[in-house]
Parts: sequence; C-alpha cells; structure tokens
Amino acid sequence: MSAVFDGYERQYCELSANLTKKCTSASLLNGEQKKQKLSEVKTGLDEAESLIRKMDLEARSLQPSIKANLLAKLREYKSDLNNLKREVKKASLTDSQTARDELLESGMSDTLMASTDQRGRLLMSTDRLNQSSERIKESRRTVLETEELGVSILQDLHQQRQTLLHAHDTLHGVDDNIGKSRKLLTSMVRRMNRNKWIIGGLIGVLIVAIILISYFKISHN
Repeated sequence: MSAVFDGYERQYCELSANLTKKCTSASLLNGEQKKQKLSEVKTGLDEAESLIRKMDLEARSLQPSIKANLLAKLREYKSDLNNLKREVKKASLTDSQTARDELLESGMSDTLMASTDQRGRLLMSTDRLNQSSERIKESRRTVLETEELGVSILQDLHQQRQTLLHAHDTLHGVDDNIGKSRKLLTSMVRRMNRNKWIIGGLIGVLIVAIILISYFKISHN
C-alpha cells in the first residue's frame, strides 16, 4: 500500500465528513449565513476534487495488483463526492423554510442516509484492503527471509567447495610424492638385483679359483 495514497485518503475522509456536516447545517440557515456556509462547502468540494485527482495519479503509478484495489476505492469516493455536490445544489435552490423542510424530510434525509451507508461501506472496504496489505507485507517478509536463507546456504556451499578443492590439491600432491617414492624404490630394487648378480659372479669366480688352486696343490703332491 502507498503511504502517499493513505495520507490523501485520510484527508479526504475527514474533509468529506466535515462537508456533510456543513451542508446539513447550511440547509437550516437563511440569507447571508446560508450563502457563506454554502461558499465554504463549495471551496471544500474543490479541495476534495483535488485530493481525488491526487489519489488517482498515485494509484495509477503503483503495481497492478495494488492499483486495482485503490481504483475501486476511488470509484466509491467519487460517488460520495457527487452525492455531496447534489446536496449542495439542493441546498442552494431556495432559502424558504418550505424548501428546507422538504429537503430535510425527503431528498436530504435519504441522501444523507445513503451517504452514511456508503461511507460505512467505504470504511469496510478500507479495512479489508488494509488487511490485504498486511498479508502482502507478511508475504514479502517471508520472501526476504527465504532469500537470506538461500544466500546463507550458497555461501556455506561455496566454502565447502573451496575446502574440497584444497583437499583435492593436497591429495594430488600426496599422489605425486607416492609416485616419486615408488620410482625411487623400483630403482633401488633394480640396483640391488644387479648387485646380487655381480656378487654372485664374484663368488663363482672365487669358488672356481679355489678349486683350481686346490687341484694344482693336490697334483703337485
């Protein structure tokens, strides 16, 4: 709901109630007093029309879902203003007591009753719109809380991803070290095998030499 529209609406409702009282009071007066009172009412009607135009401009500048409700309220206010204009027109027709009595006993009382009923409906519509506005605000708060929760979850997931990437890099480094160690061990095993063959060859040569030396000794004896 628009705070600007609410401000204009409050001003209009107060002004409308005040004009209705003045119009009723003017119908009971005569002469210059009546003219002065009706002049004040007409000035108030101009101000009321200005407020309705401002509310109309403000309502049309809002979102479609809100604008439709506000325009519906405006139609009620315009109807209320037209009723007030008719009351002023009837009050301006004559200064005679007979005309005042007829207006009070017939058209005026009916019109005032209709205006009262209409204002009651307007107030009920306003209450319903205010309740709808509160529900919309509550929904907005829920959406904002959900967005904040989503952002928090995304941040946690990002941190977990960074941790996993760091762990992956660490494991990759360990794999490299294990590969290097494996190559080193393989090289050492090969060297050990080669050394075994060399030592075995040397032992074989020594054995042959010992056998030959022993043979020559026995032969000479």
